[in-house]
Amino acid sequence: MDQIVIFDTTLRDGEQSPGCSMNLKEKIEVAHRLERLKVDIIEAGFAISSPGDFESVKTIAGTVKDCAVASLARANAKDIDTAWEAVREAVSPRIHLFLATSPLHMEYKLKMTPEQVLEATAAMTRHAKKYCSDVEFSAEDATRSDWDFLVKVVDTAIRAGATTVNIPDTVGYTTPSEMRDLIVYLRENVPDSDKAVFSVHCHDDLGLATANSLAGVLGGARQIECTINGLGERAGNTALEEVIMAMHTRPGLYPYFTRIDTTQISRASKTVYNIIGQTAPLNKPIVGRNAFAHESGIHQHGVLANKQTYEIMTPEALGIQTNNIVLGKHSGKHAVEERLHELGYSLTKEELLACFAEFKDLCDKKKEITDDDLGAIAEHCIRSEEDVELKGYKLNWFSMHTSNFTTATCTISLEKDGEKFEDVCLGDGPIDAAFNAIDRIVQPAEHTFDIYNIHSVSQGKDTLGDVTVKLVSGGRTYTGKGLSTDVMEASIIAYITAVNKLCAATEKKES
Repeated sequence: MDQIVIFDTTLRDGEQSPGCSMNLKEKIEVAHRLERLKVDIIEAGFAISSPGDFESVKTIAGTVKDCAVASLARANAKDIDTAWEAVREAVSPRIHLFLATSPLHMEYKLKMTPEQVLEATAAMTRHAKKYCSDVEFSAEDATRSDWDFLVKVVDTAIRAGATTVNIPDTVGYTTPSEMRDLIVYLRENVPDSDKAVFSVHCHDDLGLATANSLAGVLGGARQIECTINGLGERAGNTALEEVIMAMHTRPGLYPYFTRIDTTQISRASKTVYNIIGQTAPLNKPIVGRNAFAHESGIHQHGVLANKQTYEIMTPEALGIQTNNIVLGKHSGKHAVEERLHELGYSLTKEELLACFAEFKDLCDKKKEITDDDLGAIAEHCIRSEEDVELKGYKLNWFSMHTSNFTTATCTISLEKDGEKFEDVCLGDGPIDAAFNAIDRIVQPAEHTFDIYNIHSVSQGKDTLGDVTVKLVSGGRTYTGKGLSTDVMEASIIAYITAVNKLCAATEKKES
C-alpha cells in the first residue's frame, strides 16, 4: 500500500476565508489538534503577509513536534527569506512557494511571459533549496494551464530541487476525469517525475473538491492538500474528513494508507467550528449532526437490525462516543474527567476544576448533561484562561425589559478592579440595549460587528446557548464567547469578553 501524505492548510487557506480569522492562541490550539490528528504537514500561514502571520508561523514551528510545518511564499526572494525565518525552528521545516502558470494569470496578474515564468520557477526554487531540503512548488491555476507548458514548469521545478510538486485546482474548475488524466499526463511526460511527490489542492466551487482530490490520487498524486471542515477561499477546499473517510471506507478502490487517527476527526472539526464561531450544517458529510441520524421508519428498522444497512461507517471511528452513561448532579469529578478524556480533551488541573464547577452549575439548570453540553463547557474553560488574564470588566447582574410594543431597556452592572459600574440604555431589542449599556460604561474604541452568532449546544428548551461575538477595529478582530442556558446572559458575556480584548489592545497600542 502507498502512503498518502496529508497536507493541512486550515491555518493558511482556511483562515483566509471571510469570518474565519484566528488569533495566535486559537491558531496554536488548532495546530495542537492537527498534531493529535496526525496530519503530516501543517501549513501554518503566509509568513510575509503580516507581522501577526509571521509570529504565528514561527510559534507553531517551534511548538509542533510530530508534524512538518510549512509557510507559503510567493516566488520571490523576500517572501522565501521570510518564510524560512518563520519555519527554521521546526522539527521538519518546509518552504512552499507558488507561481501562476495559466495564460489568464500570466497575462493579467503576473504580467509575465511563459519564458519569464520558467526562469522565475528555476531561480526561486533554487533560492528556497539553499535554506531547506523540503521544498514544495505549486503551479497556481494549474488546471487551466496548457498541459505541455505545465510539463516544462514541473520539470524545471524538480530540476531546481523541488521535492513536492503541487497541481492546484485554484478556482475549482476541473472535473475528476480531467484531474486524473492531468496527473497521469504529467507523471508520464516530466522526465524526472519519480524524483518528486505529486500533490493536489482542490477548491470546491463546483462541489467537486473531494472527488477531484481522490481522482488525483488515482492518477498518481501522493499528497492531498485539505482543510478541517473544508474551510477555504470562496466555497472552500477539500475537506480533510471527507477524503480520509472515503479512503477509510472504500479501501478496495483506494488501497492507500495515511497517518491520520480518525478518532480525532470529530473533535478537530468541533474545535475549528467553535473557534470561528460557526456550527456544522446539519447535513455536512462526516461531521454534521444528521450524519448518523435516522428518521425514516424503514431506515430506523434497518439500523436496529444491523447498523450496516444504512451506516457505511461507525461514529466511534470518528471519535463520537455512543455509550449510555448519563452525567448529572450526583456525578463526581472523576466521572466528568473520564468522560472528557473519552471525548478527546486533555485538560490541565486548573481547566478541569473550572470545567467541573461549570458542570455542577449547569446540573442545577438541566436534569441531564449531554456530551455536547460537556464539550461546550470544556471548550469554554480552555479559552477562558486568556479572558481571565485580561483583568477587564466582569458581569455582576443585568435586568431587561422588552415587549413588542415598547422600546427595550437594559440595566447593566459591571465590575472592574473591585469597583462597580452601572448604566441603563434603550435599544432596538434587548441585546442592542445591553450592548449599548456596556458601551456607555466601558467606552471601547470604535468598532463594527463581524459576527454575532447564537447556536444551541444540544436539544431541548433548557439547552445551553453558545454565543460568539467578533468585533473588528483597526483591521484586527476581537472574539468573545459566552455560554449559558440564558442566551441573553451568554450574549452579554460574549460581548464583554470581546470588548475587554479590544480595550487591552488599545491600551497596549497607546502605551
